[in-house]
Amino acid sequence: MSEMTAKQKGRAEQARPEATRGGPHFVPHVDILETDNDLWLYADLPGVRPEDVELHYEKGELMLHARVAGRPAGRDLMLREYEEGDFHRVFSVHESIDSSRIEATCKNGVLTLRLPKREAVKPRQIKVTAE
Repeated sequence: MSEMTAKQKGRAEQARPEATRGGPHFVPHVDILETDNDLWLYADLPGVRPEDVELHYEKGELMLHARVAGRPAGRDLMLREYEEGDFHRVFSVHESIDSSRIEATCKNGVLTLRLPKREAVKPRQIKVTAE
């Protein structure tokens, strides 16, 4: 009698969107910090101009897509380590974030997002009085 084993489904480290455009896509590295009032997201987007960043928020998901302009062709490179391609990443955003007040800036290849928390979820100090 032969031995049968079932294949177990592996868990993907991170789901990637299906590409609808040619060329490579990269997942940007991010840092996320939390304060009492906000979440801060910093994404590394080398070679990206502010006008080439698309941010969309819908149904609890924040989608980041950034296009990188190609380098001029016709140059004889001695060494090439920098790959060109667009950046794409999707984040699940908790309902405690006030999506109407999300702010974004892009400077020197770093995208900074401020995701303010709703007033109802901010921690508050409760004053205790004596009787």
